[in-house]
Amino acid sequence: MLNNLTDCEDGDGGANPGDGNPKESSPFINSTDTEKGKEYDGKNMALFEEEMDTSPMVSSLLSGLANYTNLPQGSREHEEAENNEGGRRKPVQAPRMGTFMGVYLPCLQNIFGVILFLRLTWVVGIAGIMESFCMVFICCSCTMLTAISMSAIATNGVVPAGGSYYMISRSLGPEFGGAVGLCFYLGTTFAGAMYILGTIEILLAYLFPAMAIFKAEDASGEAAALLNNMRVYGTCVLTCMATVVFVGVKYVNKFALVFLGCVILSILAIYAGVIKSAFDPPNFPICLLGNRTLSRHGFNVCAKLAWEGNETVTTELWGLFCSSRFLNATCDEYFTRNNVTEIQGIPGAASGLIKENLWSSYLTKGVIVERSGMTSVGLADGTPIDMDHPYVFSDMTSYFTLLVGIYFPSVTGIMAGSNRSGDLRDLACRLLPVSHGSSPKTEIVELEGAPSPEFPPWDR
Repeated sequence: MLNNLTDCEDGDGGANPGDGNPKESSPFINSTDTEKGKEYDGKNMALFEEEMDTSPMVSSLLSGLANYTNLPQGSREHEEAENNEGGRRKPVQAPRMGTFMGVYLPCLQNIFGVILFLRLTWVVGIAGIMESFCMVFICCSCTMLTAISMSAIATNGVVPAGGSYYMISRSLGPEFGGAVGLCFYLGTTFAGAMYILGTIEILLAYLFPAMAIFKAEDASGEAAALLNNMRVYGTCVLTCMATVVFVGVKYVNKFALVFLGCVILSILAIYAGVIKSAFDPPNFPICLLGNRTLSRHGFNVCAKLAWEGNETVTTELWGLFCSSRFLNATCDEYFTRNNVTEIQGIPGAASGLIKENLWSSYLTKGVIVERSGMTSVGLADGTPIDMDHPYVFSDMTSYFTLLVGIYFPSVTGIMAGSNRSGDLRDLACRLLPVSHGSSPKTEIVELEGAPSPEFPPWDR
């Protein structure tokens, strides 16, 4: 009877030894070599051993993290060739990166990017929780189909450096390869611009607002001021990045482990923030006039009147909606009919906020952002809204397909793993027919001393 023989070997061509005598205490199937078994005590005996052939699991993992690099092998060889020009070049080392260091961590760094930290919360707030789950499912389905197709192409041939571009160009022809390569180039260019703008937005809106060069005099000019600040600081950041590329990215690569630590720390901070806000919400007050959200530009106290000494005085908010700071001034009709309240912007998961945000609340451009569930005294139909008042307006018209387009770039991080195809270990598993009499069991036999059969490149 013919039985299946599984022979898994890495790029070095080694085979798993064995003989016909089973032994449960041995880490190898059908092996009686006690010394060989003791050599692998405490080691990782998984199917994919990564870099843990001769080192313990913990020490090998720490060593791999210490030597973690963001550069693919081609970039490193190019840097070394430029530094050793005119001298003796170093021999090219065989790629030895495994699944964790070569695929998982690079993809993790690209997936957890500016869209996740800046736009995902806005997408959920507009589309609601149910449609956000549907959106994530659609995007992840596209990623899964891409990964499956990539695996199908990679297992049918030898894939050297070049990643997805190499596989597409060799599978579909140079015409499709050139078109896809152009799309990759444009996509990488626009992604760089997106990350630069995201960096500046975090810097000016959350970390150091005082660094803004252009400041808005009223709420209507905040968008234009932010755009001008992005132009100035974006040019500076782009110049620094061009200088780094000109000097050599190997200097930035020395901080690859630091960047990886920042990403992992950010992920942990998200879960820690959710747990903390559920029991102890942070103090992030939002001022409302009726059910309309107010921008904190031009006033500090969320009230119409305040007490100073023994008398009642008007606040800065009064002066924004009325003709003067006096009590007998003429004020806006909506301001006169509705009260000013202050709510917490981050009430926590235990406040019932999840139930209120199950469904979508799409907005059109120029509409005032209102708090659902709160009553207010409205105005007559056709009453114009003064755009100079400190309301929070929707700056764009939102709909489902637009939100999918905004979120989709965050799931394209798998390309960072496919582009490292030249750095990964070559681990091949093949099935061989073996005649073993009438015994129906499948076994692994030792191939030492026997010539290995030749396989075509697509079967290695």
